Amino acid sequence: MSKIFFVIPCYNEEAVLAETVKQLTDKIGSMVSEGKISKESKILFVDDGSKDKTWKMIEKYNEENPYVSGLKLAHNAGHQNALLAGLMKAKDLCDAAISLDADLQDDIDSLDQFIDKFHEGCQVVYGVRDSRETDTAFKRGTAQGYYKILSFLGVDIVYNHADYRLMGKPALEALAEFKEVNLFLRGIVPLIGFKSDYVYYSRNERFAGESKYPVKKMMKLAFDGITSFSVKPLKTISHVGIIISLLSIVGLVYVLISYLMSDTVHGWTAIMGSIWLLGGLQLLCIGVVGGYIGKIYSEVKARPRYIIESFVNKEG
Repeated sequence: MSKIFFVIPCYNEEAVLAETVKQLTDKIGSMVSEGKISKESKILFVDDGSKDKTWKMIEKYNEENPYVSGLKLAHNAGHQNALLAGLMKAKDLCDAAISLDADLQDDIDSLDQFIDKFHEGCQVVYGVRDSRETDTAFKRGTAQGYYKILSFLGVDIVYNHADYRLMGKPALEALAEFKEVNLFLRGIVPLIGFKSDYVYYSRNERFAGESKYPVKKMMKLAFDGITSFSVKPLKTISHVGIIISLLSIVGLVYVLISYLMSDTVHGWTAIMGSIWLLGGLQLLCIGVVGGYIGKIYSEVKARPRYIIESFVNKEG
């Protein structure tokens, strides 16, 4: 039977941890009794520099529950880095790893389907939401728009998939070869290849606590996704520059004609509008280029993406 690690990044999750452990323990026990996974399977909680009692609770559950193990990062490295740290730790200890959120909004009843598809030979199984009815209108609209933008920019990404996925050992080893500092796992995993499939599920409401992904973090993740996998924004700047140059020639002809006809006063509004428009476009373009340069700066420094402080994994 396959040894599965369930990798769960945690940041200040003391409000949900007890229920998460209970539900996952029951689910793993059920799958073990059905012969789907090994009894040596584990829940690997990754504490991403939490400021509450999250790590103390993980240590406690590790002593009491044979399925619970924990990985503590030395500081807050961010969700994607914490998830990667857990996957890389699990890589040498399991046959496959399934990543999911601590609040269990990702339906754990779908885990059986992940395991079935893994046993059918799939090395990557994506959890895909079948609807977004539980989202607010704002979140639903922005999320769907973001996926469309990524698709337009040529980024290979699975629609309505976040980080609920199964990765077999070969896929995890391939993931370890990606050394980039600016992580966007939703875009990296499809680049790995291997046989893959999808599991469709309905996302649940969060049963306790609050989301650790406010708008600011979502915007940062979205920007990382675009700039890590597409250079089309830079090409678009070039195209905009060409168009503006052509329009400037038209404007120059207009100015010359107005000068020859001694009718220069009437162009005041157009000139001021053009100045503001061009100034705004220039600042926008500089910002986009600056974003790419900033990412290059981060990659060149090649600082560690995360630092592990401790690992608890009680056997038996």
